[in-house]
Amino acid sequence: MLRRTLTGVMAAAALAVPLTAAPAAAAPAILATQLTYSDSQATQYSSQIAAAVQVWNSSVTNVQIRKATAGQRVNIRFVADPGWPRAQLGPVRTNQTLTIWMGRQAIDEGYNITRIASHEMGHSLGLPDIKPGPCSSLMSGSTGGVSCTNPNPNASEKASVQRNYAGTQVAGTGVVLQDAAY
Repeated sequence: MLRRTLTGVMAAAALAVPLTAAPAAAAPAILATQLTYSDSQATQYSSQIAAAVQVWNSSVTNVQIRKATAGQRVNIRFVADPGWPRAQLGPVRTNQTLTIWMGRQAIDEGYNITRIASHEMGHSLGLPDIKPGPCSSLMSGSTGGVSCTNPNPNASEKASVQRNYAGTQVAGTGVVLQDAAY
């Protein structure tokens, strides 16, 4: 009888102790796609290109862009030329190289260089033009007007790039998008 009473007391005491769940295993970190760029053929615009890269890096998490180091594969190549800004349509993948042409014609007409670089980078990340459009839409390009200096993607543009690098998209087309008036 004493044995059954002690067993019962021990069982009751065990039930009174709160149970704590084992710590949940941390979800595996999803690594962002890492892309590289080179501005070696557009060095006169290096600071504006770097600013545009920073805009995208702070706007999205599924893809991050870094300046390529010597000998490293380049995914996005910036080239200065006399024409209108244009870019190959992405989304660019780590095994690809797409080109962005920083057309001096739009720059000479007074369009903001950082906005141009950010807009053209949007094409390489898979975004089409949205024209006509307001200055608040990065992909509206030149329809935002010469006075528009906004280099930032809006919420919809950010979400599209997030989806493009969520692991469900196919490789980019490589089609060159000529921005009629950047």
